[in-house]
Amino acid sequence: MITVATAAAVAAALTLTGCSTESSGPTGSSHGRPDAPELTVSGEFMPQPVSDMAAGFLTVRNGGGKADRLTSVTSPISDTVTIHESKGQRMRKVDSFPIPADGALALERGGSHIMFEQLKQRPKKGEKVSVELRFETSGPIRVELPVMETGYNPSKATTGETDGKDGKDGKGAPETGSGAAGGSGAPSGATDPAQSPEPADGRPAEHTSEHH
Repeated sequence: MITVATAAAVAAALTLTGCSTESSGPTGSSHGRPDAPELTVSGEFMPQPVSDMAAGFLTVRNGGGKADRLTSVTSPISDTVTIHESKGQRMRKVDSFPIPADGALALERGGSHIMFEQLKQRPKKGEKVSVELRFETSGPIRVELPVMETGYNPSKATTGETDGKDGKDGKGAPETGSGAAGGSGAPSGATDPAQSPEPADGRPAEHTSEHH
């Protein structure tokens, strides 16, 4: 009886020793491993849309030692949300964007961006649009995009530049978007699909279906 009891106690101790609970890392990370991506999001916003299309911008920073990729974006505001690369007047849908280790992916006006098509409703300035970013390695990250005026550009807002339509020499008050409600004319850079989903001439931006 003593032998049986001792064997049972040893078996139970071994079983307990072999059990462990692995805690998941923060949102956007992979269990906190030092060789895993560590993603954070900043600078997110959406210009107030002027049609049934909208663009979203943000920066994904990777503080980890391993690269990752942004593979898709979803949002309750649209059933068709894609990621695009813009060059001039051409806008190309891509399957993913790389996020380098110890680097960042910048989705900015005039360049790469998130595209929302066939909006279920047009958000207004001051509202927020919920999106979920999905990655190749890391867990999804939910972000609230604040809706700004149509012509909002954070780089100009921080430098105090304007589009020159106020008669000034490019210095002075930050750009507020001449195409916003109550403005006069199209927003600055409206012919760039990453700056405004609807060009100034009313024609949709040229799309291509080429993928990386």
